[in-house]
Amino acid sequence: MIESILWLAVGLMVASSVIPRTLRVRKLVGGIGWGVFSIHWSYQPLHYLKIMDYVNVLLTIVVTLFCLLVAYIMFLEYRKGPLKIMNNREVLHSKFSAQGEAGSLDITSMLTSASALGALVYFPFANFASLNTWIIGGVTSQVLWVLQYFEVPAYMKAWNMITLNGYTVEIILACTAIESIALFMGLIGAVRAPLNRLAMAFIVSVPVIYILNLIRDIFVVVAYGEQWFGTDSFIIAHNYIAKAGSCIALFVISYAVLRILPELFGMIDGLWVILSKELKSLLRRSEGD
Repeated sequence: MIESILWLAVGLMVASSVIPRTLRVRKLVGGIGWGVFSIHWSYQPLHYLKIMDYVNVLLTIVVTLFCLLVAYIMFLEYRKGPLKIMNNREVLHSKFSAQGEAGSLDITSMLTSASALGALVYFPFANFASLNTWIIGGVTSQVLWVLQYFEVPAYMKAWNMITLNGYTVEIILACTAIESIALFMGLIGAVRAPLNRLAMAFIVSVPVIYILNLIRDIFVVVAYGEQWFGTDSFIIAHNYIAKAGSCIALFVISYAVLRILPELFGMIDGLWVILSKELKSLLRRSEGD
């Protein structure tokens, strides 16, 4: 059922992205897509609670609320047209277009396109067994190759399991960095910019993320296998140190991509304005009730 909900959400977002911008119905379709997407994310905290990954529990709850808020805003835009909100810096829809010319960015539509592109990259790996096995097996083999190159006595216990000193680490889809790769590919693909800058943004994000993820997996295998942090070595290495390192790396990579694609900052800044504005409006209404 969850997979059906997921693909329905992705399909609606893709449909919203290809509907001509002159038709306001694209906002309705996109809003429904975001609402359905929130249902998918609302189930995820249960999984992360079972594996005691509390960082992802919090993140998935935040993503669920984010999806609901975007859905609400798109429904408003369907009923009333694009929101015109001023703040101290700029009009909500940025003063430059994706090409840098006078115009405005359709923030929610760009976000929907980015999410649709990212989902089309990620979810086939999550739902098709052949692709799932291919990417997990590839990462497992590459991690083992590096360990053996440095003469670490690790061996492959199974197609996606690496054992060191009797301690086994299972490589799953989350260990392949496909989520982060899909995120950046979606964002880069949703921006209208010269091809050379799009290519540069891709180079400083996707390959770098993949390589850093291999280093992260190697660190977890060695830290757990050598019991660097005692009996809780895996939890400390994976859930805390590696997670913190990933956040720092993604922040630096995001900064580099934004420097290359300032158009992307226009979308993010506009999104922040519209979300904060509508969230404050909802809070005021709830207090009034």
